[in-house]
Amino acid sequence: MTSTSPPLPPSPDKEYPDVSDRSDDDAAGRVVGSAAAQRSLAPWRRKRGAGYSEPSVSPRLGATAATETLAFGAVSVGLASLDARDITAWFGDHMVLERVSLTMQAGQVTALIGPSGCGKSTFLRILNRMHQLVPGAAMAGEVLLDGTDIYDQSQRLTEARRQIGMVFQKPNPFPAMSIYDNVVAGLKLTGVKAGRSDKDGLVQECLTKAGLWREVHDRLRQPGGALSGGQQQRLCIARSLAIRPRVLLMDEPCSALDPTSTRVIEETIAELVKEVTIVIVTHNMQQAQRVSDQCAFFLAEQNQPGFIVEHGPTDVMFSEPQDPRTADYVHGRFG
Repeated sequence: MTSTSPPLPPSPDKEYPDVSDRSDDDAAGRVVGSAAAQRSLAPWRRKRGAGYSEPSVSPRLGATAATETLAFGAVSVGLASLDARDITAWFGDHMVLERVSLTMQAGQVTALIGPSGCGKSTFLRILNRMHQLVPGAAMAGEVLLDGTDIYDQSQRLTEARRQIGMVFQKPNPFPAMSIYDNVVAGLKLTGVKAGRSDKDGLVQECLTKAGLWREVHDRLRQPGGALSGGQQQRLCIARSLAIRPRVLLMDEPCSALDPTSTRVIEETIAELVKEVTIVIVTHNMQQAQRVSDQCAFFLAEQNQPGFIVEHGPTDVMFSEPQDPRTADYVHGRFG
């Protein structure tokens, strides 16, 4: 499907200059625009402009998953879809994304491809509210997890990130913390209490799903920083899985890994997608073909904001793209 949305003068719904100093609920939905953003509030404020009123009751993310904090053996509440609508993003006065809409289907791998600097990683960070950690960052639009906007003022920041996990480009385990403690680290951060037997089972389950259990089961008390790069990345995947996310975001998870480790990560993705929806940023076209079901091609032309040129089933995107720019990129003629 080719993007045909005309450019409009956007304005940020949300800007977060001091998010680290505020509570979760204060951090959501704050409107403190930069000078340029404030000048353009009237033309394109769809979410919190004139006539908008907050609902008296709004469902919290994961409201139906109350038992998850008690029963680790239970499967999460089900595969989730993620729907980004009219996402526009700024760093200060610089617009980096404009009117990006994309539905990431439940139980599928969606690959975000495109040249460096076109906004793929920014879009990915917006999907779990990490964009707001950047001083001066702002965004407009909605991100719906099974129909609920994670940026709604009733939604807690920690709950959004529990439901939508992230694995970064560079493996980032806690280096002095043991392998075991790395896996369960997220429980404390999300307020989940668990006994020792529950933690033991969770560690084995998550390391198994991440394809790491057989390699480390006899040295769980050794530091996570002592593992190889590929093992560290799988440890980070296990850590993300421990808090039962419904969506897992991956920002170039194999870019720093050798071919063998890359193959293992790709095999892990193929297994994980049975239980969690995955969105991955990759510059490796062969990898996008191997691991993804859907693909979205981002582009930023002549210092303009990034946008989606085309998106659809991966096999179609690579064999019969509708836009010649897509064909040129996936076949290596630029980028």
